[in-house]
Order: sequence, then C-alpha cells, then structure tokens
Amino acid sequence: MTATLTPPTSPLDSLTPEQIESFGEEMDAIRRRVLGERGESDAAYIRSVIRVQRGLEIGGRALLWAGVLPPAWLAGTAALSLSKILDNMEIGHNVMHGQYDWMNDPKLSGEQFEWDTACPADQWRHSHNYMHHTHTNIVGKDRDIGYGILRMSEDQPWSPYYLGNPLWAALLATFFQYGVALHDLEVENRPSGDADRAEKRELAKGIWGKVRRQTVRDYVLYPALSGPLFVFPLAGNATANLARNLWAFTIIFCGHFPEGTHEFSEEETGDETRGQWYYRQVLGSANLSGGPLFHILAGNLSFQIEHHLFPDLPANRYAEISVEVQEACERYGVPYNVGPLHSQFGSVVAKILRLALPESPRRLGGIVKKVALGLKP
Repeated sequence: MTATLTPPTSPLDSLTPEQIESFGEEMDAIRRRVLGERGESDAAYIRSVIRVQRGLEIGGRALLWAGVLPPAWLAGTAALSLSKILDNMEIGHNVMHGQYDWMNDPKLSGEQFEWDTACPADQWRHSHNYMHHTHTNIVGKDRDIGYGILRMSEDQPWSPYYLGNPLWAALLATFFQYGVALHDLEVENRPSGDADRAEKRELAKGIWGKVRRQTVRDYVLYPALSGPLFVFPLAGNATANLARNLWAFTIIFCGHFPEGTHEFSEEETGDETRGQWYYRQVLGSANLSGGPLFHILAGNLSFQIEHHLFPDLPANRYAEISVEVQEACERYGVPYNVGPLHSQFGSVVAKILRLALPESPRRLGGIVKKVALGLKP
C-alpha cells in the first residue's frame, strides 16, 4: 500500500475563524484607545527627539572640523552616527508613517517629510508603507523579503546566484541605504525584461538626484569647509553613514527574518479579513528585548510586532502596547517572537547561510521522509 503524506498546514490555520476575528477585535480596540489618547506627551516626545538629533548633528560636524585631534574625531563621528540613526529610525521612518499627522505640523507631515538617506521619501512611502505593510511576508508581493537581492524564504526558488547569499547580505548591510533606494526599480527583473523601463525611468531620476545631493553634502561640501584638513570630516561622514547602514540593516532584518517568523503565499491571503491581517502581522514579525535607549535608537522597531499591527500609532507607545499584545497572544495561543539582539541576529545569519544552499535541512528532511514512505522525492 502506498503511503500518503498529510500536506503541511498553514500557520494561519492554527486558530478558528471565530478566534481570529475575536483577536482582531481586541487589536482594533487597542488601536482605537491609543488614537483617542494621543496628545501633548506624544508631541513633546517627538520634538525632543528632533532637538537631540539636530544637536548631535551640529555638534558632530563641528567636532569633525577639529578632527586632527583623535578624541575630537572619535566624538564627532559618534555624534554624527547617532544623529543619522535617529533621523532614519525614530524620526523619518515613523513620521513618514503618518504617526504625527494629527499634530498638523507641516514639518511632521508624513506626506511631506524628507529624510537623510538615499531613498527619496515618496518612493519609500510606496515600497514600504504600502507594499510592505499591506503584503507583509507574502512571497511574490512583499519585495522586502530579501530586497530583491537575498534568498530569505524557502518559497523563493533557488538558483546558483544564491550561493552568494552571505556575500550579498554583507554588501547589502554595508550599502543598505542604496539597496533600499533601488528597491522600487526592481533591478533584479531587468535581465528578464519584466520591469517596465519607461515606468522606472522617473524613479531612477529621483534616486540619482537624492544620491547626488547627499554625496555632495557629505563628501564634498562639509569636508571642503575644513580646507587642508578635509580628510577628517570626509572619513567621519563615511564612517557615520556606514554605522547607520549597518545598524538599520541589523534592526530591520532582526524584526522580519529570525527563525520563528513565517512567510505566506498569495493563495493563503487572498480573501483576508481584518482579523486575519492582524494575525499575519504577528506571525510575520519579531521583537527585540532591551532598555529604553536601545528602543529609541532602534526607532522602536525593536517592537516590530506592534509596529506591523499599528504602523500609524506613535512609536513611543509601542512599549506599553506590547504588554497588552503579548497578553492577548498568550490567551489565544498566538506565537509572540521576542529575544535579545544577539540571539535574533544570530538566527538571521543562520538563515542567510542555510538558504544559500539549494536544499535546506528542512527540505532534505522532507525528501528523506518521502523516500522512507516509498514516495517519489
């Protein structure tokens, strides 16, 4: 008699439809409450972060002009690195989600804000706010899975190109702002002719204009102001940009790709209800544990689960919200993935290495099991 294998069940099937909708109603209730509570404390928080960020940038650049003295160069580079991290993570990313639109401050408008990174804000709002947050971890729709460069899911077909997964990951981390900037161009589709070149031409112009302005500012203008000592601010700016890139890559990948996070197919999510959408956000995200300063420097994306549930709520509220979300997850039996930075990043690295190979240990195990049952592998 020929044995049959039971098809693997989707992680979305572990709760009943009634449980999923009840879970979604609880998440909606949390969102409504926080929307009603937003006020002066949230406004004061983001304004204080902006003041600190600007102070660090001004102080850092001033110290780099005196960079011939090693302590001044180190302090200036550290200050500028922190400034760029705050600008990208806690300010730019969160403001562009519309988290502070209710303040009616043009400087904090999600549709008008521009940040210090290579990706133009209008392109980020499409590729990230819409595509990624709507289609989180849906293979074939969420292009943040591997950023068109890496294989980060077993459902991504393997090719010999992915043997370079570790190298591509290291390069992406080093030049992360440029990898993000090229996201909407879908450069990986160019050789096959899938991408509409005419449609992408305007996007490329926007990226080039933004990259050019940043390059002139960081690597020409500010160094030139130091005259013959230009090498010190030049090196400081390059180091600060590298630090920001590595930090952003680490936090973002730890929030999306450690072991325990799930990817989904378009078939699984075709007729998704509001409750199922909430459920998918939890299953496809992971949190990082740490102290208050760590969370601020992470842009509160260390609460990636809460961010994916409530992307338009002020990020400084995620810590308190996380207590309620985790308690609800425990009651419903929903996995709540949280761990320290070193643990989550270690599992991300392991996944990058494992998926570089044509057959992961899981798939090899499946083949062995089929053979043992007398089935065709």
